[in-house]
Amino acid sequence: MTKTNFIFRSGLPLLRRATAFLRWAARRLELRSFGLVPEQFNLAEGYRAAVAVAAPLILAVSTGNAKLGWAVFAAFWTCLCDAPGPDRLRRRNLAFFVICGAVVALTGSWLASLAPAAGMAAGPFLVVVCVIGAGRVAYGGPLGTLLAVVAVVAVGFPGPVDQALMQALAFLLGSAWAYLLINALWRIDPLLPLSRGTGAVVLRLLDMAESLAALGERPHRDERWHSEHAEHRRSVRMAIERLRGLLARYAAETRAIEPYERALKAGEAMFGALIALDQAFIDRVGPSAERLAVVRAYKRALVSWNSALRSGSMDAIKRSMKRSQRLQESVTDDVFVGCAIVLRAALKDVSTPLEDAAVSQVKSARQPHRLPVLALRQALRQAAGLIAVYYAAVVFHLGYPYWAAMAVVVVLQGGARVTWTRCLERILGSLVGGTLALALFYAISNPLALSGIAIALAAVAIALRSVNYTVFVVFLTMLFVIVTEMLQPGVGIASARMLDNVVGSTAALLAVFLLWPDFGASVKQRVLQGIEANRAYFDAVQAGKPFMEIEAARRQAGISSVEAEAALHDLGGIMRRIWFVDVYTSDLRQMRNVAGQAAIAWHRHIAIREEKKVCEPGCVCLNEDRSCS
Repeated sequence: MTKTNFIFRSGLPLLRRATAFLRWAARRLELRSFGLVPEQFNLAEGYRAAVAVAAPLILAVSTGNAKLGWAVFAAFWTCLCDAPGPDRLRRRNLAFFVICGAVVALTGSWLASLAPAAGMAAGPFLVVVCVIGAGRVAYGGPLGTLLAVVAVVAVGFPGPVDQALMQALAFLLGSAWAYLLINALWRIDPLLPLSRGTGAVVLRLLDMAESLAALGERPHRDERWHSEHAEHRRSVRMAIERLRGLLARYAAETRAIEPYERALKAGEAMFGALIALDQAFIDRVGPSAERLAVVRAYKRALVSWNSALRSGSMDAIKRSMKRSQRLQESVTDDVFVGCAIVLRAALKDVSTPLEDAAVSQVKSARQPHRLPVLALRQALRQAAGLIAVYYAAVVFHLGYPYWAAMAVVVVLQGGARVTWTRCLERILGSLVGGTLALALFYAISNPLALSGIAIALAAVAIALRSVNYTVFVVFLTMLFVIVTEMLQPGVGIASARMLDNVVGSTAALLAVFLLWPDFGASVKQRVLQGIEANRAYFDAVQAGKPFMEIEAARRQAGISSVEAEAALHDLGGIMRRIWFVDVYTSDLRQMRNVAGQAAIAWHRHIAIREEKKVCEPGCVCLNEDRSCS
C-alpha cells in the first residue's frame, strides 16, 4: 500500500485523512524548500487580528477618512509582527514596532516630499536604517522587515510635515490599539507555539511508524532511490529542528519550557530508533515478526503520546510503557531490544511530572545578533532592489509603486534559495489573490459587505501566516486590494497589485543574484558534506563515543542529509537531475544507508549496555542505578 493510498483509506476519520494529506503534501514541498506547516494554523490569533483590524476599519469607512487606512494597516502589521516567544520578548519587539514605526511613517512621508525624486533616495535610506537597526535586536528579523515595509509605504505617500504627522498619528493609534489587544485585552498562551511544535514532531514520527507498519512483509520503497527517498527521515528531522529553534526563543523561561525540552529529547530518541527500524526494513534485518512487533509498538506509543498532548492524561502513555517492557522481554535481536529500551525510556521522559523531572539535557541558546556585515549586505541588496523598482515605476508608470517596493522588502530575506522560493510564492499568491479580488468586486459592491469580508480576510491571513507563504499572500492581497478600494478608490487596483508584486519580486531576485550572490554550496559539495557527516555519525557509534557526542553527530548527519537532498531542487536542479541523476542518487542513497547502519549499530550497543547494566550521563537506558536522569 502506498502512502497516498494509506492516507485515503476509508478506515481513517475524515479530519485525520485531511491532516494526513496535508502532511503528505508538506513532505513533498519541504524537499523543494516550500514550507507547509499545517499545525501552525492559529485561529485564535486570526480572531484577534480580525478585532484589531475591525475597529479602525469601521471608523475609517463610517467617517470616510482615508487617512485612517494607516491605522487599519498598522493594526494588521502589528499582529503580523507578533512572533512566537515569551511575553517579555514579544512585548519588547512590539513596542519597538509601535514607536519606531510611527517615527518611520513620519520621516518617510516628509522626506519624500522634499523634492520630486526624493523618494528614490528616502526609501532605500530608511530601509537600510531599519534592517541594520533591527539586526541589533535579538529575533528582530520580522521587526526589521515590517519597519522597512512601513518605510516604503510612507515614501509612497509624500506630504508636508503636518500631513506626514497625521499619517504617523494614524499609524500610532492603529498599532497601539493592536499592541493593547495582544498584550492586555486578548492574551494568548505564549507557549502555544511550543505545544504545536511538539505535536508536529509526534505526528511526523507517527507518520513514519505507520508507513513502516503498513509495509508488512513487502519490500521497502527506499530499497531503490526515488524522488521522495527518505521522506519521513527528512520530515521528522525538519520538525525537530523547528521545535529546537522555537525553544531557543524561550531560553530565559527554563521552568516553563522544561516539558517541551524533555519532549524534544524523547522525540530525538524515538527518531533514532525509527531510523534503525527503517533501515532494518530496507535490509531485512532480524525476524520479520519482531520488526513488525517493534514498529507497531512505536505506532501505538505515538498514538498514546498524541492523545496525551490533547487530553493531558498520561494513562495511555503508562500503558504503552508496560507494553514496551513486555516487548523488550519478547524480542531476541539486539537491534529490536535496543529499540524497545529506547521506547520505554522516551515514554518515561514524557510522562515524568514536572516537579519530578531532572534538569533537561537539551539546552536552549539565545540567538546572537546578526553580524553587521551580513545585515549591511541584506540592507544594501534591498536598497538596490528598491532603486530598480522606483526606476521601473517611472518608466512603466506603475500606479502603486510602493506595492512593488513592499515586495522587494519581504521577498529578499536571505540567499538565493530563500529569495527564489519566496519570489515564486509571492507572485503566485498575488496573482491568485488579485484575481479573486477582481471577481469579488464584480459580485459585491456594498461597503458594509466589503468591510465584513476584509475583516474576515485579516483573520484568515494571520491564522495562516506560519502555515504556508503562498496561501498567506493570497488572503493578504485580497485584504489590501479591498481596503484600498474602499478608502482610496482607483482604477485597476487589483491588476496593479498583481503587476507590482511581479515587478518587485523580480527586482528582489535580481538583487540577490547580482549583489554578493549566495547560492550556497553546489550539489556535489552538499552531497559530499552529507556523506562525511553520516560517516562521522557511524564512526562515533563504532568508536563507542559518549552518548551526547553520538546524538550531536546524528543530528548533524540528518541536517546535512536534508541539505544535500534539497540541493537537487534548488535553482537549476532540474537540469542537474537530468544530467547527473545516476551519480547523485547513488550517493544520496548511500548517505542515508550509512545513517541507518549507524542507527542499527547504536541500538545494538544500547541493548548490550542494558544487559551489562552499564550507563553514562545522558544515556537512554533504564538501569535503576544509572547515573543519568
